[in-house]
Amino acid sequence: MATLLADKYEARKTEVNARFEQLRANEEELNRIFAKIYNMEGEVPIEVEDKYVSVARIFDTAEEIPESYKGNKYVRTKRDEIASLISYAVVCMFGRYSLDVDGLVLADQGAAVADYLAKMPNPEHVTFMPDADNVLPITDDEYFDDDIVRYFIDFVRTVYGEETLEQNLAFIAEALGGRGSSREVIRTYFLKDFYKDHCQTYKKRPIYWLFDSGKKNGFTALVYMHRYTPDLLARIRTDYVHEQQERYRSQIGDAEDALATAQKGEKVALTKRIKKLKDQLAETVAYEEKLHHLADQMIKIDLDDGVKVNYAKFQDVLAKIK
Repeated sequence: MATLLADKYEARKTEVNARFEQLRANEEELNRIFAKIYNMEGEVPIEVEDKYVSVARIFDTAEEIPESYKGNKYVRTKRDEIASLISYAVVCMFGRYSLDVDGLVLADQGAAVADYLAKMPNPEHVTFMPDADNVLPITDDEYFDDDIVRYFIDFVRTVYGEETLEQNLAFIAEALGGRGSSREVIRTYFLKDFYKDHCQTYKKRPIYWLFDSGKKNGFTALVYMHRYTPDLLARIRTDYVHEQQERYRSQIGDAEDALATAQKGEKVALTKRIKKLKDQLAETVAYEEKLHHLADQMIKIDLDDGVKVNYAKFQDVLAKIK
């Protein structure tokens, strides 16, 4: 049955905010009881200030948060809720969680899709399959079948239905903020903000690692640390970076052909596009050399060493944790 995400959000906000007020009421009642027990009625405050209620409270926007809530780390906005939804979608894409069973699914070192299927109640009818090769590319256009934005849209379609897909994508984009179509806003979020949000959530110890070629966005991709295998970098290099380079070369050729017969107004846009594509190609060529160097080493990791130690082994090809 098709579901509007806006309705689900409003229902969650109502539930969360009611819980907030109930906790406040409970704490104030306890204050009254203890004040009476210790004969301190009228001497100690009974009311609990907004900023001291230690459970979530949701506002639609940051601008709507009253001053009295400032300092309460549990206050959330619609954007926070949507960012959490996107984060949950990504954990399902990697198989850490599943729409079919409760709890962690893939969390052992080197876990694969076969391990995921072994834990499903009906392996032949899985609601949402995780990515097969543990690589989710994040590029400024949809170049790969497992493009993360395409995958996310499939998740929204699977969970909330085809009929409401466009409305739900519009709701997500409105919550995230930004310019362009719903899909463009969502892609921009993955390119610019998702990893920052993920690192903040995991206190700078991300379980998803961002392979990042640099500022030109020539190539970026997420991988799940727990599913890492020593051949992963070689697969990223050959199956993704090489493919991306060929696409850039092809697009540069097409744009240069178009430029030769373009009108004056079109030439400016085409010239800018060619420069961007060439910059991205150059960036991926340099990045591919770094990947090649590390891939040849077939580096092993140990989850028991923790994120910080393991991340450092690949720091030349991973995004800086901020």
